[in-house]
Amino acid sequence: MSALIDVALPVFAIMLCGVLAGRAKLMGTDAALALNTFVYWFALPPLLFLGMARAPLQDILNGPFMAVFLTSLFATAGLAIVIVKLFARGTPADSLVQHGLNASFSNTGYMGIPLFLAAFGQNGLAPVILATILISSLVIGVAVTGIEAARAHGQGLGTALGNVAKSLVKNPLVMSPLVGLMVPLLGLPLPRALVTLGDLLGSAASPCALFAIGLFLAGRPLRGVLEPDVILLTVLKLAVQPLIAWALIQWVWPLPPFWAGSCILLAALPTGALTFVVAQRYELEMEHTSTVILVSTIASVATLTAVLTWILPLTPS
Repeated sequence: MSALIDVALPVFAIMLCGVLAGRAKLMGTDAALALNTFVYWFALPPLLFLGMARAPLQDILNGPFMAVFLTSLFATAGLAIVIVKLFARGTPADSLVQHGLNASFSNTGYMGIPLFLAAFGQNGLAPVILATILISSLVIGVAVTGIEAARAHGQGLGTALGNVAKSLVKNPLVMSPLVGLMVPLLGLPLPRALVTLGDLLGSAASPCALFAIGLFLAGRPLRGVLEPDVILLTVLKLAVQPLIAWALIQWVWPLPPFWAGSCILLAALPTGALTFVVAQRYELEMEHTSTVILVSTIASVATLTAVLTWILPLTPS
């Protein structure tokens, strides 16, 4: 109960405020886009930069954690593609976005970071920052490469890889932690003014991101929420993926308690908004993707509270 009151309740209460503001039309139709733009370009990058710059190197280079997180993600994506493909038709690019990404891509940036900040503070951000780097660079890179390759039509894989490289270099969620990594690697000093600026901007990331999610949910139509494939993808995301992560930790890559709990919590996050960015960029299943984000985010209120109840007694180590 303390987990629900101290962490989960405030986090979801901010999302509820966004829903109410959206329903009451207090902030205009472009408010969610404006908040997301601020979080994406100005609030999350300094938070990720400082989190990486101040994290111990042994936390940053945590191979078993990365193995569990990525294996559970790709295994869930593959399972979703295989299961849904048996009952649905579509191009390989459609299937990659509609099924693979929607069933496995965790909302580490907009929901994971606020949850970890509320639960563990700045000292407990290493797992979620590492996961955000992996999911924003490697996972998106693999997905975009697959889509570009499917659409290349003779242009070759080199063209696809070039397009991916350009998009990753322009991605602030990828570049800011990579730049921050140079601080401990090279032993660079952190000017106090830079830290203060980063802390001020970064402190706005969590409430703004959560409020923006609420605004997004308020503006989504409810049609299609009970479609079988939407329910299936939501179950895969919120239940199957964390179970795969738990099994890998138990029998393949053991982790310290805090990192094990963090990995399972990250796997249990709802579908991330970046999947809609990819869907919109390539005009692939945009309505279906937004519906999965909506349903999985609402359902995660229960699942994340359950996981938080278990992980909160653990301490960063």
